[in-house]
Amino acid sequence: MRTRPNLIVFAKQPRIGRVKSRLARDIGRVAAWRFYRAQLAGLMRRLGHDPRWRCWLAVTPDNAVSRQRWPAGWRVVPQGQGDLGDRMLRGFARMPPGPALLIGSDIPEISRRHIADAFQLLHRHDAVLGPAGDGGYWLIGLRQGAWPRRLDFAPVRWSGPHALADTLEALNRLSVGFAATLEDIDTGADLARWRNR
Repeated sequence: MRTRPNLIVFAKQPRIGRVKSRLARDIGRVAAWRFYRAQLAGLMRRLGHDPRWRCWLAVTPDNAVSRQRWPAGWRVVPQGQGDLGDRMLRGFARMPPGPALLIGSDIPEISRRHIADAFQLLHRHDAVLGPAGDGGYWLIGLRQGAWPRRLDFAPVRWSGPHALADTLEALNRLSVGFAATLEDIDTGADLARWRNR
């Protein structure tokens, strides 16, 4: 019997002034908060309650686990301390057996099909990455929970044009498949392009 895969969504507690800081510089803190809150809620509706995977929401700050009302059907866990790489590896390590995907919460075009396709790639590869147009990525997946013990994301330059290449280097002993390229929304220009599409 095949183990049920795990989908982890990394999210921030949606509070004004605490989310989408680069976007807020372009459109204002309240508008950026509204975008993020709507995007996160929509993502959780689209991807939740799917019998093909378990849904996990890894949140920051850690106390948001109990201070925020989260949708039913999601197991809510804290991200913990450290940089993004530390928190991602911790997220993978705490998963029950089976493949796991980790995604961000600011990619409006993610669909169930994208997630199902990425899990399919993990049948043929040790890892999967979903590239973003800015040189980063919107998704990372690992075939099994043991991999994080051997990975080191310390050299990865996060939130920039080198994140994907640096992560590929960190995964250099693993076979890597590539999911669809999607765009995240970090700036007002990103938001305008998405709305125009």
